[in-house]
Amino acid sequence: MSVNRCVYLLSRSHIRYRVCASTAAVANNTTLHPTRRTFEKLSSRHSNSNSSSRPLDTSLFVPLTVKSDEGGDGPVGEELTQPLDKSELLKVLNRFYKRKEMQKLAADQGLDARLFHQAFVSFRKYVLEMNSLNADFHIILSDICCGAGHIDDIFPYFMRHVKQIFPMLDCMDDLRKISDLRVPANWYPEARSIQRKIVFHAGPTNSGKTYHAIQRFLAAKSGVYCGPLKLLAHEIYEKSNDAGVPCDLVTGEERIFVDPEGRLSGHIASTIEMCSVTTPYEVAVIDEIQMIKDPARGWAWTRALLGLCAEEIHVCGEAAAVDFVTELMYTTGEEVEVHNYKRLTPFSVSNHAVESLDNLKPGDCIVCFSKNDIYSISRQIEVRGLECAVIYGSLPPGTKLAQAKKFNDPDDPCKILVATDAIGMGLNLSIRRIIFNSLVKPSVNEKGEKELDTISTSQALQIAGRAGRFSSVFKEGEVTTMQRDDLPVLKEILGKPVDPIETAGLHPTAEQIEIFAYHLPQATLSNLIDIFVSLAQVDGLYFVCNIDDFKFLADMIQHIPLNLRTRYVFCTAPINKKQAFVCTSFLKFARQFSRDEPLIYNWVCRHVNWPLVPPKNIKDLVHLEAVHDVLDLYLWLSYRFMDMFPDANLIRDIQKELDGIIQVGVRNITRLIRATEDQRASAENTASIGLAVLDTPPLRRGRGTKNQRKDPRATDSSLSSRLVRDGLLTKELLQQLQREWVREQSQHGDDSNSANKGKKK
Repeated sequence: MSVNRCVYLLSRSHIRYRVCASTAAVANNTTLHPTRRTFEKLSSRHSNSNSSSRPLDTSLFVPLTVKSDEGGDGPVGEELTQPLDKSELLKVLNRFYKRKEMQKLAADQGLDARLFHQAFVSFRKYVLEMNSLNADFHIILSDICCGAGHIDDIFPYFMRHVKQIFPMLDCMDDLRKISDLRVPANWYPEARSIQRKIVFHAGPTNSGKTYHAIQRFLAAKSGVYCGPLKLLAHEIYEKSNDAGVPCDLVTGEERIFVDPEGRLSGHIASTIEMCSVTTPYEVAVIDEIQMIKDPARGWAWTRALLGLCAEEIHVCGEAAAVDFVTELMYTTGEEVEVHNYKRLTPFSVSNHAVESLDNLKPGDCIVCFSKNDIYSISRQIEVRGLECAVIYGSLPPGTKLAQAKKFNDPDDPCKILVATDAIGMGLNLSIRRIIFNSLVKPSVNEKGEKELDTISTSQALQIAGRAGRFSSVFKEGEVTTMQRDDLPVLKEILGKPVDPIETAGLHPTAEQIEIFAYHLPQATLSNLIDIFVSLAQVDGLYFVCNIDDFKFLADMIQHIPLNLRTRYVFCTAPINKKQAFVCTSFLKFARQFSRDEPLIYNWVCRHVNWPLVPPKNIKDLVHLEAVHDVLDLYLWLSYRFMDMFPDANLIRDIQKELDGIIQVGVRNITRLIRATEDQRASAENTASIGLAVLDTPPLRRGRGTKNQRKDPRATDSSLSSRLVRDGLLTKELLQQLQREWVREQSQHGDDSNSANKGKKK
């Protein structure tokens, strides 16, 4: 969109910014006009994005191989002149490479120093290894070697070779146009063809903002809800149908149609990535809009906000996103209305840290940022005779809901919750006090780099806001820390304003990559993505999302023969690349698909060793979670390739059964932790015993084994005595180990004596 177009839109009187202040409903409407400063900011961003683009990363250009036996004219050149001296030819080529004039000419043709060097190395190898060059080139080289030609005459032939190994140089202008992402609003003509109304419901957690958006959703003739989690989509699906409004559920792994004959309902609850941008609706709800800045998933919120074809778009999220969404909507010429909400129940920061698990009370939730901390704290709570529920991100949705129900049940003895920040959204929990076990959380930045940093104000508020929710038994919430030193840091974090959102994520579409591949047919998908991102031009309002996971999957299946569109779909599958079993399954799925062999129920059961049994330790539980992810992957692919993944219903049945098995494991998680600790201790003790025996002085013995006796220096302070005293080793087991050790030493001594006698003979 041009700046002149922006000026026209901003000058229109129908574009106004209406702010509505309310605690539970809209109280007053105030019309405000866009300020000069807002327009200057928008114009500045737009002009900056046009005037400067990132330099091209030429390291992504992989030279193609040119066979040395192609393109020659036979011995014609030799017959007209004479055979070329390879050593003299090498000197000529090296002089060509060092000439500044040639480097400058190459730069004018789009070759920087890196590409020029790569191209010359390939060109030199081609010339020296070629059995017969083209006649005209052979004559030119012969004249130069004889002193009759000029070395600059090589340049046209060099550039001809460059275009063969770097075909992208010929279509660079086309590639730049394809990767121009500066006006993503134009990608959605259906949305641009109507005048949409944007309603922003702004407020903290537990303020009723989503409730009011959903009320409008239920009252509309048709609508779509777009949420960040399957749990949230499922919750709206159930609420809508309970309210008598037929609503379908659409997630990456599941489709549920209310109509028995499979006809679409007027209302749909979906995860944000699955919403349709071509289906017309009366009302659309976009939940947690602040995630538009997420380095990995932000593109989905951008797509929904710009592309949903609805008369009203109700956006819910933090107030920190209001200015940015307003600014974004100015570029499309659409009206923005803001409703501000306040928290319905208060929560306060305690003046005292918990410091010890002995000070826990019913309704407490300890928030950790690692599963190991969850295991450790759960074990310590159990030692104190308390029961706790456990929730973390990799648990199946059914298990999370079961643990939440257990914690919320007033008749259940479980009164403590240990969880990760997965409780931040999607679960209704009756929490009295949030306790941060730590304030440091690992994260991934926009460049895909792992960082370990203190949680942000937005993250802290999202988690702390779960305490004292309006619908829970606790009408006031409290937040504190486990460690005394963390409490002032938490107060400082919560006292800061939330950082305003400044950019929205974008992601290359399958169509854009396909056009790219048409120009670069020899490039791998991973390389295509790299070149696309390197060439991409974005407006100052946007950034290109992190694509490391996409590239990881693309590299994993690069050797498998798949067409580009299929390969792209496979690489967009939401899998946890940290789980080796999930990655192996992904690879097997792709390989089976490439052979055109459907992945049937029996094949999947053999692969995951179904039926499975309840876990005996934490390692077993982690594996069951990975198997659940593999079944999720199958279901996700089944909706994209129904013929190749035909048994989705059967897989869903065993996934539900597996969810129940995992629930059993999580209910007994402290027993699993104890079993894991016992196994680890047993392994360490066995190793310690071996070391202790090796360290004991050798036994005195005569010719046989009768004179063997214990070391008199052994005392009650020995390792074996301590192990027996601590109950880690029985006396019978210790005696057996001693007998085996003596037997091995005797056998070793006899073998040594026999060997020595043999040498003497």
